[in-house]
Amino acid sequence: MSQKGFYVDISRCTGCRTCTIACADAKNTPIGIYNRTVKEYEGGNWKKGADGNWTPEDVFAYYLSLGCNECSDPACVKVCPTKAHYKRTEDGIVLIDVNKCIGCGACAAACPYGAPKLNPKTRKMQKCDACIDRTTKGMKPVCVEACVERALDFGDIEELRKKYGDVAAVAPLPSPSVTKPNLVLKLSKNSKPVGFEDGSLHKF
Repeated sequence: MSQKGFYVDISRCTGCRTCTIACADAKNTPIGIYNRTVKEYEGGNWKKGADGNWTPEDVFAYYLSLGCNECSDPACVKVCPTKAHYKRTEDGIVLIDVNKCIGCGACAAACPYGAPKLNPKTRKMQKCDACIDRTTKGMKPVCVEACVERALDFGDIEELRKKYGDVAAVAPLPSPSVTKPNLVLKLSKNSKPVGFEDGSLHKF
């Protein structure tokens, strides 16, 4: 099996959400339901000096674009009561069989990345499917092609690791040991380690 995965360059991501909107448009998802989201993680303080001016103290902020991380040990697959979630043998992509899905939300509760979401129209769960209609033809997912900063890539995870490294840990994400995500990250100078608790998370 050639396991597929995503690469995210945090140092290049500006939080523009072009990936989010391109995905929503391609998948025709309901308003407010996004298969790929952008998270902003920020923290630090400002200190007022004797002169009355404010100066930053350890202020940081960075963006992280996330869809499904095609985990090698996917929590969603393990908790799905109807086996609607499954990991495709040929490429390791995690998919949902909508004919089996009952919309219970167990997958959403279990996924530490917030990938599965309930479609209010179909009452079925949905998530990033790595644009299998495109990637099986050798094309890139729409989020990758739409990214104006070229902060995203997709492909064989071992090839991505050879090209970009093997970092898969950053706050506010959980430790990679939890689900073994097929994700490669390039950190920014502001990136904080997993477990860092002095930041605030905003989801877009």
